[in-house]
Amino acid sequence: MKNMYMSGKLGLVCLIFAGLLACSKSPSPAPTPTPTPTPTPTEENIVFAVDIDPGTGIYTALGATQDAKVTISSKLPGSGVTVDVTVKKDSDNSVVSSSSVTTSISPLTVTISNLSPGVVCTATFTVTSKTTATNTTSKSFKIARK
Repeated sequence: MKNMYMSGKLGLVCLIFAGLLACSKSPSPAPTPTPTPTPTPTEENIVFAVDIDPGTGIYTALGATQDAKVTISSKLPGSGVTVDVTVKKDSDNSVVSSSSVTTSISPLTVTISNLSPGVVCTATFTVTSKTTATNTTSKSFKIARK
């Protein structure tokens, strides 16, 4: 009888162990890794020069029109840039000439027109990325026709 009691106990222990194994939680799958976002390429800040820029002096034009070469030394944005040129009289701030050119090449020649003899004007060159509107820079200088 003692053997039967022992074998019953052993059977009960085996059943409990088997039940625990059957009820145990299966291993959870490994978490799916979060993909690393692809970094958005940033555009270089626009850097340019105007070949007739006299710095703090006044550029003397010899006629009613004057060509100016705009050279962009930074990497050009993929969709290009817009170059806006506005020339205003210093005396009354009226617009003498203005132009806007879209380009994806450098250098670019633009023409300032309608210059009057002896009238000092301020020429403002603004270069803006076609891709990123906040990527813009300007340069201004004085110009007068002789």
